[in-house]
Amino acid sequence: MALHLSWVSVFGDLGVIVSFMVAFSPMPAFYQIYKKKTSEGFQSLPYVISLFSAMLWIYYALLKKNEMHLIIINIFCCFIQSFYIVTYVYYGRKKEKVEAVKLMLLFNVLGSGLIFFSTYFLHNPKTRLCILGYICLGFSASTYAAPLAIVRKVIKTKSVEFMPFTLSVFLTIQAVMWFFYGLLKKDINIAGPNILGFIFGILQMILYAIYKNHPKKMVVEDPKLQLSDQLESVVSSDVNTTAPQTKDKEYNNGGGGGGDVEAQNIKKNTLDASQKV
Repeated sequence: MALHLSWVSVFGDLGVIVSFMVAFSPMPAFYQIYKKKTSEGFQSLPYVISLFSAMLWIYYALLKKNEMHLIIINIFCCFIQSFYIVTYVYYGRKKEKVEAVKLMLLFNVLGSGLIFFSTYFLHNPKTRLCILGYICLGFSASTYAAPLAIVRKVIKTKSVEFMPFTLSVFLTIQAVMWFFYGLLKKDINIAGPNILGFIFGILQMILYAIYKNHPKKMVVEDPKLQLSDQLESVVSSDVNTTAPQTKDKEYNNGGGGGGDVEAQNIKKNTLDASQKV
């Protein structure tokens, strides 16, 4: 029994440490936002969902009791995700600010409040914990499924530029730690989502091994997607170097030989006129 508890503690400690490192991974991107004073076209939804998920797990850990590892890491996640959201809202455009606030009200106020009041007053504590556990499992699974968009982008562009290998490794290790933690505690709500996390992490590393040496390929994005200012400048510069020039521009710059053709026509007409004389 003592050996079992020690392994639970080991995997819990390792899970907390790795999760700390993963939580800090967006920091460089937000440092760029701070330097450029613009939201860079990032989306606020992932950070709002992460904050919502952390709030649910704190509630679950408090109801279940003896879940200090879950409480510690999710309190930290609430703090760091709130920092990301505040930074995003402060430097975001007006439309992005409004969208972020709406998402916060929808998930973190209305959603969390609805879940709290619909489960807290259930008479049977086991039923309350079971329902809340399934809700936490569902949202954690959706969080781990989020990288599918990146996987699709990697396959489409044959480039791993937007899928850092180090982050994929740490996400996989994190999933392994929390899976064994949940397995040893016989809690499917903790262990279950991390099976998906492990599978998607391995998939990302396989794709990285396949496409890491593949030449980068510029892809024209859907105009409905929000792009960062830096990406927009790169795309626009590439387009400008290859776009056909207008007719007026050809005459002004001599592009395409338009000016030479006009000069030859004038010279020819003058020569014809002199010959007629």
